[in-house]
Amino acid sequence: MEEFDVIVVGAGVMGSSTAYQLAKRGRKTLLLEQFDFLHHRGSSHGESRTIRATYPEDYYCGMVKESYQMWEEAQSEIGFRVFFKAQQFDMGPADAKSLLSVISTCQNKDVPHQVLNRQQVAEKFSGRIDIPDEWIGVSSEHGGVIKPTKAVSMFQTLAFKYGAFLKDNVEVNGISKDGTKGGGVIVSTAGGEKFWGRKCVITAGAWMKKLVKTVSGIELPIQPLETNVCYWRIKEGHESKYAIGNDFPTFASYGKPYIYGTPSLEYPGLIKVAVHGGYPCDPDKRPWGPGLIPDSLKQWIEETFKGLVDSNAPAATQLCVYSMTPDEDFVIDFLGGEFGKDVVIGGGFSGHGFKMAPVIGRILGDLVLTGEANGVELKHFRIARFQDNPGGNVKDFEDQVGLLTSSL
Repeated sequence: MEEFDVIVVGAGVMGSSTAYQLAKRGRKTLLLEQFDFLHHRGSSHGESRTIRATYPEDYYCGMVKESYQMWEEAQSEIGFRVFFKAQQFDMGPADAKSLLSVISTCQNKDVPHQVLNRQQVAEKFSGRIDIPDEWIGVSSEHGGVIKPTKAVSMFQTLAFKYGAFLKDNVEVNGISKDGTKGGGVIVSTAGGEKFWGRKCVITAGAWMKKLVKTVSGIELPIQPLETNVCYWRIKEGHESKYAIGNDFPTFASYGKPYIYGTPSLEYPGLIKVAVHGGYPCDPDKRPWGPGLIPDSLKQWIEETFKGLVDSNAPAATQLCVYSMTPDEDFVIDFLGGEFGKDVVIGGGFSGHGFKMAPVIGRILGDLVLTGEANGVELKHFRIARFQDNPGGNVKDFEDQVGLLTSSL
């Protein structure tokens, strides 16, 4: 058996970021992936993800701020860009609890922001965004777009540069405590290989629930959703108005359904606008679309962009997977039981974790090496929260991610 300081299981953005952090600290690290590296079966592929500090939950704000710095640092190490700056614009009914919580977070965490009425929104964005009279907008400089596949490649390349070992098409089907060496774990694969590690980190994405149950018997309340990402054609002559770098923001709409999007970047003349939600799925038995395009999304595009974006049908779609927890908060913790602090898990990122991949990699690295995470309060992310309450953390505002139905 080859021996390692840490074995990371799952090479999406979280596992790749963790491997980079560990290798950079001089630890002999093995990163394992069950499919090809940079595959399209999980949550870490595609052309764009938003980054924003405007969260209803104030405990994410510091993590996002740290991630901004860490994205810049990783970019400077690799020599190419994966993060593109933009403004962030949140909008919704003036009495929406989630949006009011966003404003509260901005106030409490010193996030510079402006609260705008309909006329002020029209003025700020030169008529490109329109909201109803009874809505408000929240504008912040803390926005941006991340190129996801490129970002995963960056972390894997940097991990390799610092000495990590990377293996793909290696399916892990068992992790057991090593009783012969006085510690450590043995990671077994479907192909019959075994690897020994002092510690192990599991970042298995949509497969987290299955693997953790196999390994420990613990059933994490993580439900994969298949989500449909839509790109819409900007009408001829108006393309530059909605392009990144031209002060058009990344955005989120706290109406029903919750809608999000990014400026035109990856596909010239197309803008990404999608519903933040999806359909429950088994990651090994995906429906692979085609997915419902709710009429409410088409109506929102027509009204918000004042007819300048073709709302009849998306010009292109891509599929992705969310790994949902009941409270939409992450699971970052020690696996416990017979493994104690030798196995750390990171999952349940619920459709909003990608932006924080650098800091999550840092946290998982801290936990597996030192037993604690510096500068982050992990009580919101512990497994035990579901024992106390099956719904997890109690919040006084609406869920952000929805299960899609024809009624939307």
